[in-house]
Amino acid sequence: MRVLITGAAGFLGSHLCDRFIAEGHTVVGMDNLLTGSMDNLAHLAGHDRFSFIKHDVSQYIYVAGPIDAVLHFASPASPNDYLEYPIPTLKVGSLGTHNTLGLAKHKGARFLLASTSEVYGDPEVNPQPESYWGHVNPIGPRGVYDEAKRFAEAITMAYHRYHGLETRIVRIFNTYGPRMRLNDGRVVPNFIYQALTNQPLTVYGRGTQTRAFQYYSDLIEGIYRLLHSNETLPVNIGNPYTEMSVMELAERIVERARSQSPIICIEPTDDRIVDDPKVRRPDITRARELLGWEPRVPADEGLTQTIDYFRQRL
Repeated sequence: MRVLITGAAGFLGSHLCDRFIAEGHTVVGMDNLLTGSMDNLAHLAGHDRFSFIKHDVSQYIYVAGPIDAVLHFASPASPNDYLEYPIPTLKVGSLGTHNTLGLAKHKGARFLLASTSEVYGDPEVNPQPESYWGHVNPIGPRGVYDEAKRFAEAITMAYHRYHGLETRIVRIFNTYGPRMRLNDGRVVPNFIYQALTNQPLTVYGRGTQTRAFQYYSDLIEGIYRLLHSNETLPVNIGNPYTEMSVMELAERIVERARSQSPIICIEPTDDRIVDDPKVRRPDITRARELLGWEPRVPADEGLTQTIDYFRQRL
């Protein structure tokens, strides 16, 4: 296949490029580099089956030649990013999704949307199945990301139902691994950076909020299988076996990094934890049944690999 991957210079987009090239496909990467980095794609420079277009998908998209699949992964994805860039976040979820769907329709390509567990908001059920409609504050500071993704899902399903476009939707749960940015703002790189630089690990509140963390390679495998499946409704891809409190995550990272950093609790004075979900864990029944997919990387193994990556970067 020849595939277009938007957000190609980002954490997940760059790993997707690697996977499709490894499978023998040709990849066109697209990114405006707002939060992505060409460092993530440097190893693909000069590859005969990879090309890159610097472009903002919120603007009209032109790609010459046939395209067999469009994977839309462009978007700021951490609270730091979408609080700094609220309007671009809304635009890439709405206009960007509209433009990439239009391109897929024009090319007769299959379309895969990167959605998120954030569509469930601060959930009132745990774990969260795809049938749960969510508990989202549309006007809170996180709403720019949550509602952008909810709209993206709605327009994707509209294109499927009205235009007959082949579409797939993956709801991604907390993912970590190499190529995350040191200043990403998400909890795993935050804690690892603090542990490796002997700074206190700063836990917001009491650290009782839970997350289920998955290693990036498990997610990439699930996405690849979903694209090649026949499932048009959203599918959760996450690791329900690793649900832990933020405090427990901090303790594990200190241990795995062999750090002497203390762990301290602070009360933030900004918008980063407004509407912060108290629990987050996927129900992956559909992924098991439809894709034959299960997460395979244990939390400690993934954290060790990620800590080693950041240690080398530092």
